Amino acid sequence: MCRLLGWVSREPATAREVLGDESVAAFVRLARYHADGWGAALDGADGPTVERSTLRADTDPAFAAVLTTRATRAGLQLLEMFRPEPVRNRLMLALAYDSALRREELCSLRTNDFDPAHRTLRVRAETTKTRRERVVPYSASTGVLLADYSRHRNTLSRARGPLFLSESRRSHAEPLSLWTWSKVVRRVALAAEVPRFFTHTTQHLCLTDLARMGWELHAIATFAGHQSTETTLRYIHLSGRELSTQLNRPMVHLDAQRVSMLTQIAETPS
Repeated sequence: MCRLLGWVSREPATAREVLGDESVAAFVRLARYHADGWGAALDGADGPTVERSTLRADTDPAFAAVLTTRATRAGLQLLEMFRPEPVRNRLMLALAYDSALRREELCSLRTNDFDPAHRTLRVRAETTKTRRERVVPYSASTGVLLADYSRHRNTLSRARGPLFLSESRRSHAEPLSLWTWSKVVRRVALAAEVPRFFTHTTQHLCLTDLARMGWELHAIATFAGHQSTETTLRYIHLSGRELSTQLNRPMVHLDAQRVSMLTQIAETPS
């Protein structure tokens, strides 16, 4: 899992100059939870450059320098987390967010539920609350994790069936239980000092991000497998400012249509 900060400027500028002290300071504070290192891609005068470090970002002077002193027309800053976890755990977290999967849906995935050619997966009806099957996409980066885990899974079992297998001595190569996944997420959350992060948090994050991107409520409900948009609303957490922005987007379009119609009426000979 990672956190990204991107900026673009007409003229070379630092991230602090583009985004302001408050936004940059908030991003730096996140580094205490992302102790696996950081990376940066910058479009400088000599062309694109990439920097990487395994040091903790908020204590690394080079990290601060990229944000505050490196002038660039475009930049992307990355904080990394969850990387020390086994590939199975990283894949599960990625799928839980990408596809807005509930814990039961995630842990019940089977090897034949995936269509890598189209980067989609099938959530079988019997694993859902509503008993309705749906097909949802996952990202290219998650596809890479899936390929890596599939190779690793072959070392545990070549049999088709449940995708996620236990690697403990007690239940080696058995289907991963819901409780084991809950324990993994809880352990990582406590280590990262984010105690309110649970297995269902990724679904809330995904659906809220879709709302921020302007998805229609019924489309989000379909994506999540909800029968009612009222259920979906309980998963979406937008601030008052974000709700205002969402409202204003269609209102601006409607206002433009009305102005155009009024203009046409005014130009029509009486």
